[in-house]
Amino acid sequence: MARVAIVAGPDAGHAFPAFALADRLTGDGIETVVFTGTRWCARAGNRGLDVAELPGLVARDADDDTDAGAKLGRRAARIAVELAPLLAQRAIDLVISDVITVGGGWAAELTGIPWVELSPHPLYLPSRGLPPIGAGLAPGTGVSGRLRDTAMRVATGRSLRQGERQRALARADIGLVGRGGPAARFVATLPALEVPRPDWPEDTHLIGPLLWEPTDALFDRPAGTGPLVLVAPSTAVTGAADMGTVALAALSSDNLGIPVRVVFSALHVPAGVDHADHVVAGTARQDEILADTDLVVCGGGHGMLAKALSAGVPVVTVPGGGDQWELANRVQRQGSGLLVRPVEVGSLSSAAGRVLTEPAFAAAAGRASASVDGVVDPVRIVRRLLRLRRDRVAARR
Repeated sequence: MARVAIVAGPDAGHAFPAFALADRLTGDGIETVVFTGTRWCARAGNRGLDVAELPGLVARDADDDTDAGAKLGRRAARIAVELAPLLAQRAIDLVISDVITVGGGWAAELTGIPWVELSPHPLYLPSRGLPPIGAGLAPGTGVSGRLRDTAMRVATGRSLRQGERQRALARADIGLVGRGGPAARFVATLPALEVPRPDWPEDTHLIGPLLWEPTDALFDRPAGTGPLVLVAPSTAVTGAADMGTVALAALSSDNLGIPVRVVFSALHVPAGVDHADHVVAGTARQDEILADTDLVVCGGGHGMLAKALSAGVPVVTVPGGGDQWELANRVQRQGSGLLVRPVEVGSLSSAAGRVLTEPAFAAAAGRASASVDGVVDPVRIVRRLLRLRRDRVAARR
């Protein structure tokens, strides 16, 4: 039987897509193990997945994490060296490595097996046709727009090149010569959240969102008959502070002008959140409640956006740092929601009122949901790569 290892960090936005992909592969008869942090091992194991601790992931006393580029290279090299023997021991045939957990791909190269890079969000590689990722800008048009994008790419190019040098040194320290690279890439997002680029990389496949729920519990429906709003604060450390409590205030009938029912969904619910009859708070399946939801208020992380738009539910985003600003702007341009920043009761209430009452937002969310029809089945790509490896191994014998 073919064996696949999926490698991802412990953050929910990266571990959960790894678990979702593992579910699909095992369901198709491919033996799969997920190497990740210990935070989710028990929950994923209880759901029938083979999960193992990713070695080398935890920071050590000698680590200096103030330089993000150096941190990424050093940590990746350590993960690679410690993971490679485990891949060999399990006779792994293919590695799928999260885009920011590059040690998984390096471990595959050390072991002499092919690997796939998994982006659990849109493709964030630099492009000659786009402004730098994170700016939140649409591609410039006309001479002035193209000049703007070029100038921005030049400004960020130095940092990118420095990161490449740091990565090359870290690879050389563990005996990996040259740039290396994946046999293919998976981009796990809705086509509606992608931006067309003139230099889409070869063997890069848009596979649709990889969604996984950490629980089987279901939300009770709040009392009342008004529209149902799901409030889902960001799980990322870069999320906007106090977004949840501000959202609850903004959704009160006094501020919103109409009565709504609220489900507050979080891995850790602050004390006192479910103080009103029309509010239910807890940790339960978001995919199930979305079937009855009229609006999602969230931080703009890809996981929640992908769930909401896959269900055809419009959003109000309150983006924090990281890629949330980029994604929130893409959603607003696509028409499926509005962006509020900074978080403030009046502006958030106004945005929620518009999205709930103007049909264009729900219509755009429906189009975003329908865009999934254009994605590729990742299981088919994995099986093709496994056949290629099998044929190459047979040819060497």
